[in-house]
Amino acid sequence: MPHRIFEKSKPNASICKLPHLGMNKKDFVTDFKRYYGHRLGRDENCRSPHYAYEALSMAISDRLIERWKRTYNTYKDENCKRAYYLSMEFLMGRSLSNAMLNLGVTDLVSKAMYDLGLELEELEDAEPDAGLGNGGLGRLAACFIDSCATLQLPVTGYGLRYEYGMFSQSIANGEQIENPDHWLKNGNVWEIERPEHNQIIKFGGRTESHIDEHGKMRTAWVDTHDIIAVPFDTPIPGYQNGTVNTLRLWKSTATEVFDLQEFNEGDYAESVAAKNNAENITMVLYPNDANENGKALRLQQQYLLASASLQDIVANWVAHHGEDFTHFAEKNCFQLNDTHPSISVAELMRLLMDNHGLEWDDAWEIITKTMAYTNHTLLPEALERWSVGLMQSLLPRLMEIIFEINARFMSEVSARWPGDGERMARLSIIEEGHGKQVRMAYLAIVGSFSVNGVAQLHSDLLQQGLFKDFYELWPEKFNNKTNGVTPRRWLAACNPELNELITETIGDGWETNLSQLEKLKPYTEDKKFRDKWYKIQQSSKQRLIDFNKEEMDIELNVDALFDIQVKRIHEYKRQILNVLHVIHLYDRIKRGDTDNWTNRCVLIGGKAAPGYVMAKKTIKLINNVANVINNDPAVGDKLKLVFMPNYRVSAMEKICPGADLSEQISTAGKEASGTGNMKFMMNGALTIGTLDGANIEIREEVGEENFFLFGLTETEVQELRPHYNPWGMIEADKDLKRVMNLLECGHFNQFEPHIFDDIINSLKSSDDPWMTIADFRSFIDAQKQVEIAYNDKERWTKMSILNCASSGKFSTDRTISDYNNDIWHLDTVEIKDN
Repeated sequence: MPHRIFEKSKPNASICKLPHLGMNKKDFVTDFKRYYGHRLGRDENCRSPHYAYEALSMAISDRLIERWKRTYNTYKDENCKRAYYLSMEFLMGRSLSNAMLNLGVTDLVSKAMYDLGLELEELEDAEPDAGLGNGGLGRLAACFIDSCATLQLPVTGYGLRYEYGMFSQSIANGEQIENPDHWLKNGNVWEIERPEHNQIIKFGGRTESHIDEHGKMRTAWVDTHDIIAVPFDTPIPGYQNGTVNTLRLWKSTATEVFDLQEFNEGDYAESVAAKNNAENITMVLYPNDANENGKALRLQQQYLLASASLQDIVANWVAHHGEDFTHFAEKNCFQLNDTHPSISVAELMRLLMDNHGLEWDDAWEIITKTMAYTNHTLLPEALERWSVGLMQSLLPRLMEIIFEINARFMSEVSARWPGDGERMARLSIIEEGHGKQVRMAYLAIVGSFSVNGVAQLHSDLLQQGLFKDFYELWPEKFNNKTNGVTPRRWLAACNPELNELITETIGDGWETNLSQLEKLKPYTEDKKFRDKWYKIQQSSKQRLIDFNKEEMDIELNVDALFDIQVKRIHEYKRQILNVLHVIHLYDRIKRGDTDNWTNRCVLIGGKAAPGYVMAKKTIKLINNVANVINNDPAVGDKLKLVFMPNYRVSAMEKICPGADLSEQISTAGKEASGTGNMKFMMNGALTIGTLDGANIEIREEVGEENFFLFGLTETEVQELRPHYNPWGMIEADKDLKRVMNLLECGHFNQFEPHIFDDIINSLKSSDDPWMTIADFRSFIDAQKQVEIAYNDKERWTKMSILNCASSGKFSTDRTISDYNNDIWHLDTVEIKDN
């Protein structure tokens, strides 16, 4: 229900006129006390750090809101072009430390809390991670909106406010246990509900046509089941520049809380069914879509994001410009983060035609000048497809529009390639055959003026393979935007000692111009600087050891090589290859082959999708191998294998500064980009990797002598595939044969026979798409080169410094500048102090 307006009173202009909030230590102490003692009703006897975290967050949030309002008013006054980033995920992590850093008050606040007897770090650790994503896609979106604010670009993020995040992972008997991640159970101090901007979302029903008063044929979507999308806004501060942009997240709720008549008649469950069904849409991040109910719920999520966001943007346009959409495309741009929001193409058509009376051609011209699509995957099975039947049931009006878009597109294809039926079938948005499917990526391409990949190799492979026909039709649409990460969170905040050393060495300013890290390169020849660098790296490793001891009871040696692979568990990312190397090292120890040995701690972390059986078995294998190795007295400190449970953003903030070696070992041609590789590089870790994703560009930047390359190239993978023979490779390599024998004889599953048969059979199959066995020998040889380099402390430290110094390209500030220069064309907007 909309809010009532004032009837008997009218606020005067001074209602929001307040003096600027103070930014010194005394101001933070005063505000903290007020919130802690009055708003939260706590005193010195409260033992929970949660309330102190909330009080401090309220004080920080007040200062963000002050700048947030100034940013909003400046954008409105400037009437600037706006961009909107639509993403199903925003993996934000924690907000307090990032807000303090971007406001420039971390040291002040730390001292203020110390005066109150509190440790700032303990308050930061009391904040739950915002559970709004499950991997690199969501974390990239979070980095992007950070950079948009830092570059003072008017960009709004749109997503969904999931009540429960991906899941909280625990390990029992070596297996992944999925626990609910109710990250909102204590509320969220950083968000503001905006019910005045609620949007009605339609599902089901039917369409009917009629002639309007101007004699035009119009279509109405009627008899629908409606829900309400409620917006919650989160401030996104730029780095010490006064800009605070907005992340708007939608929560689904029912139009009526419950049916009073059914309640009065005693049918209590049915009376609240509509409320429960509506709220389920944004209850859990990415429901399991293995069944029809899961598929329907996921489609509802995607449509909710698209419809609510686009209605919001169009309503704002109409409020300022009326029904004149002549200049809409000049002032708005929509970036679709992967295929999930691609229904936006059809939804904006519906809004413009059905709600605002535009003709098809006028509406389509706006669509194709405002929509831009980013693809994040080379795996065809990862592209969204929906059955026509499901679409017609849930979104009948949208399905009609998609049919019309496709018919007009097929006419264009036919004109370009007359009589080429096979090409038309390949390009059609509607995939024919048993059970028609809507190819959502194709809808995004047809409706967008820009299509980009996220690393040069990825973009090239899209053009040469997955979207080759589209590239031949519209080569001008395709471009590359290599990913990055925000250096504020992933170096300045998470590695404060290294931050301090860099700043005292080359000065400040590198936080917003990461290419300045190049100035560190001459210091590789400075022995005192190298010693400082090495000491900081060891300190970071010790913090990681301490963090691991909190999470699990295991002793690690700070002088060992910290070899780390943390990312989503997936076969193409090849955690299995990492395990094969660990088993090889274990086998060497047991055979006494330990001359010139390098102690190594291998740490692996990541979550497996709940329905992904092979990924879950991979986690089980890692833990079983770890159990054998870590409890063998003959192994001791020579080798440790640790699976770090519940990998998340706040964990990565501890992990990446403590890494010596970054494992980026996906099958060439499978990883779109990767961003963990960039975070590790930025913090001075060395990379062992294939020529895949952004690894190629990392190697180009740092130099091949500072990168441990192994494995088949993407071309070699394709050439080998038709006659791939893993059996022959195993027989020909005595090290690999011993490793496989340890797996096959049940050495790591003596009391659980055959549980790893699927993994073993997959490795030995000539149809293994990941070709893990083919890269084993090259991986082992590259790891030997890692050991040689690590044992030369001075050489390793130089390589570490050079990796950090060469990471400038991989800042999202550069990525976002590329998006803006080539796609969005926004003006930088300095914020007025009004």
